[in-house]
Parts: sequence; structure tokens; C-alpha cells
Amino acid sequence: MSKIKPSLLSPLVLAYIGDGVYELYVRGRLIEEHPDMPPHKLHILSSAHVKAKAQSRSMVIIETMLNEEELTIYKRGRNAKSATVPKNADVTEYRRATGFEALVGYLYLSGRNDRLTEIMETAYNHSAN
Repeated sequence: MSKIKPSLLSPLVLAYIGDGVYELYVRGRLIEEHPDMPPHKLHILSSAHVKAKAQSRSMVIIETMLNEEELTIYKRGRNAKSATVPKNADVTEYRRATGFEALVGYLYLSGRNDRLTEIMETAYNHSAN
């Protein structure tokens, strides 16, 4: 994917890849923390971290950490018009979560792994109740 220029992708495409990247990060963290837990229980725990409400809650903290470029990417994702209707979140939470996922996708595709890890770690630590 080195030929992909993240800045040229739509914010919803960035969110699409970001969703997968963050999901994998959360699953890895949960397996590290609970290596003997059955997969169904791991799935329940991961859902608590990756749902829109949790990502939105995390984004309130993360937004204060962002530089200008990252804030621009986040806002592009947050303001993107999605055909998807939120199931378990209000529109504001859903949009904030989409912005978070777009940011994660952008950092991932840009190869900014240290910053990506910092953002995902902060999100993970502030997402679950």
C-alpha cells in the first residue's frame, strides 16, 4: 500500500481502513491482558472499546493531543456524510467516531506508527466503562 497517498483518499475510505486497524489493535491488547479468556468473552470486551460511543468518548481526550494536520483529518472524517445510520449511538457520537477512525486510517497509511500507537493507546485507555 506504499503507493497510496492517504491525503487523496476520501475520509470515509480512511475511516474504513481505520476501523479495521483499531479493531485489530484492541483484539491484540485484550489477548495480551486476558490470554485464557474464551473468544466470545473477548468479543464482548472488544465491542465495548470499538463501538461508536466508546470511540467518541476517547476522541474528546485525543482531540486535545492533535496537531493541525491530524485535526484537519479528524474533522474531515467527522464531517463526512455517511449513508450508514448509527444503531447504538447518536449522530454526534457516530460522527466523532468516524473522525477517529479516519485519523487512525490516515496515520496507518502514512506509516506514522509511533503516533498511531500513541493515539490508539489513548483511545483504548479511555474507551471502555
